[in-house]
Amino acid sequence: MPPREETERDRLRRIAILNARLPKKRTIAQGVLRNPAGEVLLCELSYKKEWDLPGGVVDPGESPATCVEREVQEELAIEVTAGRLLAVNWLPPWRGWEDALLYLFDLGTHETGELDPSRFLRREIAGAHWLPVADAAPRVAPYTARMLELASDTVHPLYLENSEPVA
Repeated sequence: MPPREETERDRLRRIAILNARLPKKRTIAQGVLRNPAGEVLLCELSYKKEWDLPGGVVDPGESPATCVEREVQEELAIEVTAGRLLAVNWLPPWRGWEDALLYLFDLGTHETGELDPSRFLRREIAGAHWLPVADAAPRVAPYTARMLELASDTVHPLYLENSEPVA
C-alpha cells in the first residue's frame, strides 16, 4: 500500500484534533536551594498551610527548568540557575488537585543565605525559611518531606511515584 499523502493543512488539522482530545497533565517545577550551612529554603505560602519548596506550575510551552528559575525570581527575587535534575515525582490526586508530574532541580547554594522579605511576591509568599532537611517534615506536605529525604542528596536523578522510589 502506498504511503498516505497528506497536505500540511490536513496534518495541522489532525494534530489540532489530537491536541484537543489527548489528556493534559499538570507539571510542577521546584528546586532545592541551600544556604552556606546546608539548610534548604522552604516557602511559607499565603494560600496553603504547608510550606513548600520554591517553584511553581509550568506554563504552557515552558520548560520545567525555565519555570523554576522564573518562579524563584518572581516570588523571592533571587536569581538561580536550574542545575541537575534530582527527581521526577508523579503525584496522585491530592486535596482536590488532579495528578501531576513534579520536576525537582538542584538550585545550588545561595551565597549569603540572606533573603529580603520586602521583595517577596506577597500574594504568594508569606515568608521564607532555611531549615535542615531533617526538620522539614512537620512543616511540609508528606510527599514533599519524603521527596526531600530521598532526593536532596542523590547522585543520580530519581523516578518517584508519590515520593516513593520505583524500581
